[in-house]
Amino acid sequence: MTTLIWSPELILGVPAMDATHEQFVALLAEVEQAGDDALVAAWAALIEHTREHFDNEGRYMRDTGFAATNCHTTHHAMVLNVMGQGLELGRAGDLAPIRRMARELATWFVQHANTMDAALAMHLQRVGFDPASGAIAHQRELPAEALHGCGSAACGPDEEHASQPASAAA
Repeated sequence: MTTLIWSPELILGVPAMDATHEQFVALLAEVEQAGDDALVAAWAALIEHTREHFDNEGRYMRDTGFAATNCHTTHHAMVLNVMGQGLELGRAGDLAPIRRMARELATWFVQHANTMDAALAMHLQRVGFDPASGAIAHQRELPAEALHGCGSAACGPDEEHASQPASAAA
């Protein structure tokens, strides 16, 4: 039985992010359902997808004024690091950590998607960012300075201005 099932509650309203997230959920389910003989390969495929997933979100953030040091990016790095440790253990024959990590990853993903990814999606929508082309329809909505934290008003040193467009913060 899979821990996480794709549902409308996970939709953020940015089609590229939603498609990637749906794919992530499907790959995580494959890991959870994999027999011991296929587990390491399924985990490696999830890691590769997750690396690309996080790289894309990192590009979205850079292109639209999120700082490279924000907590969203830090979460991504931490998750990939831990997933890589699980892969090393799995390749050495210890499969139990991968199975535990898969269950924990399902919990982490929902929390991450509903907080940090939701804040990013709202920001992308506000600035009119097209992930496919990198075009920004509402240049005036870009922040005057890079957003530190996660981009929400509750996550950063400049809390009163973090979620406001540059024109409102000035």
